[in-house]
Amino acid sequence: MKDLLDHCTLCPRGCGVNRNAGARGFCGAGRTVRVARTMLHEWEEPCLIGTHGAGAVFFAHCTLRCIYCQNHEISHEGRGTEMDEDELAARFLSLERAGAATLDLVTPTHYTPQILDALTLAKTRGLHIPIVWNTSGYETVENIMRLAGAVDIYLPDLKYDTEESGRLYSCAPDYAAAAWAALNAMAEQVGSVRFGADGQLLRGVLVRHLVLPGHRHESIALVRRLWDAFGDRIQLSLMRQYTPLYRAAEFPPLHRRLTTFEYESVVAAARDLGMEHVYVQGAEAVGAQYVPDFA
Repeated sequence: MKDLLDHCTLCPRGCGVNRNAGARGFCGAGRTVRVARTMLHEWEEPCLIGTHGAGAVFFAHCTLRCIYCQNHEISHEGRGTEMDEDELAARFLSLERAGAATLDLVTPTHYTPQILDALTLAKTRGLHIPIVWNTSGYETVENIMRLAGAVDIYLPDLKYDTEESGRLYSCAPDYAAAAWAALNAMAEQVGSVRFGADGQLLRGVLVRHLVLPGHRHESIALVRRLWDAFGDRIQLSLMRQYTPLYRAAEFPPLHRRLTTFEYESVVAAARDLGMEHVYVQGAEAVGAQYVPDFA
């Protein structure tokens, strides 16, 4: 699958650069995978972490340029260590041996062919925990189709319901349309959420949405749209943890914290619709202390 890098169109930007020849597109990624950190992550949703945590693999570079990105050192600056597919497969297996409940691939889109090769290697060596595609949501339908049979759980961070927000805050004026098309493809591929007896998510789509200050109406519209399209066939996670990091101070109203009223009004909208599969967060989830250390 590495020939996909000869003319890279893995994400909706469709740069078309030859990454195998050393070119780099908008995301900044090259031919070789760069990994910022692997860890047992205890701060993911309860259905993903089990007893010891999700086996998180944080990939460097990103197809978006979110001005409030909490991981900008790795997403924008590309901090990390290069790994070939064999090394990556070994890291997957080491996380499983450490007790990971899931393999949590964080911001993986721009490394799709390398990750699929590494997953094939790891599975021949015994990897069996559910594979989580932890994505910004900025995907193409074609790339989601490539993942069929390899990914068990899609974890899209559905950021916006309007193209204006995508343009202003993530340098992606087509974000809402692209993410929605990809979300439909994800849901069609893996079906309704399916949980084990212990409450662990085994298969399905878990949609994250970070409520942004000054954008509660957009969030409410997004929640209603999700309900109309999917009902309780998906799991929703409404996140309260927005912290004005990186360049957020330059973009009011994102320069401030989210208010309790803003967040609770979005939660109330989900409850009024009758949503049953919804995670909510308390105020204690807010703060830079919850950002992983990539030093």
